[in-house]
Amino acid sequence: MATTPPPFDPELAAELDAIADVLPPTITPDMIPAGRRRTDSGPFALPSNEELAHDGLFEVEEQTVPGPSGEPEVSLLICRPTAAADLRPIVYNIHGGGMVAGSHRLGIPLDWAEELGLIMVSVEYRLAPEHPHPAPVEDCYAGLLWTAEHAKEIGGDPDRIILAGGSAGGGLAAAVALLARDRNGPQVIGQVLMCPMLDDRNDTPSAYQMAGLGVWDRTSNETGWSALLGDARGTARVSPYAAPARADDLSGLPPAFIDVGSAETFRDEDVAYASRIWLTGGIAELHVWPGGFHGFDGLVPQASLSTDARAARLRWLRRLLGDNGRVG
Repeated sequence: MATTPPPFDPELAAELDAIADVLPPTITPDMIPAGRRRTDSGPFALPSNEELAHDGLFEVEEQTVPGPSGEPEVSLLICRPTAAADLRPIVYNIHGGGMVAGSHRLGIPLDWAEELGLIMVSVEYRLAPEHPHPAPVEDCYAGLLWTAEHAKEIGGDPDRIILAGGSAGGGLAAAVALLARDRNGPQVIGQVLMCPMLDDRNDTPSAYQMAGLGVWDRTSNETGWSALLGDARGTARVSPYAAPARADDLSGLPPAFIDVGSAETFRDEDVAYASRIWLTGGIAELHVWPGGFHGFDGLVPQASLSTDARAARLRWLRRLLGDNGRVG
């Protein structure tokens, strides 16, 4: 099935060797502990509350809220504009990390909050393999329930909640949207799925095409999905709330923004997900960034392609929210 891989964007390609020193293309199970180690610098350094506050632009607090029934509590990191005088839309953010790593302090899109006057709520969920499915998605859903029920207490509008996530977080955001629909839960108004991890079968042309290349290749994907699902991975026993590409019905979901690089494992499954939303009469905006590898805009933020990707997300959010996108 392997074919000639598409070329990387030249500006991004120039950074790949340096990225591979921290995040090699292939992640195997024995590398998970090292991938969880925190650093004080680099793309995976955890920002402090002071750093997240952006010189007083945001108030930052951490809330511990009820988790799934009979399970541990869930931590939510809340960043709200200090100048907010009215109820603001909320972005409920789910971090990436291949289901096996990451933190709710990483990858928070504070540029959205700054540009559009939004409240960011980022959820910490239990990680596989110690906590396989359904622990991660149920933690994320429990945090969403608390956020919707207590939105006004944190200055947010319960009728304007947007799900967001990148990579594994994008897959979890899509799964939470399915859960909210199927459980008659919070009525979120949109979902921003950035290079989402959606399909445990790991058998698309792009998965084979990009093997050993870029960031998060097919073997890495097998590592993440096997940690989450064990020997159920790739079988008919996999729930759509674990792998949203498994869902038979994608109707009745909130409008979606989906983007992905052309030179990454998740390209074809993400394109297929958008196509299946359209087939149900749903709303989806899809961007396939030419030459983009997995997570390129976070790893090489200064690149022109990264700037374009971030701008496209902001434009979509502005349209979703109306009134030129600025709230308050």
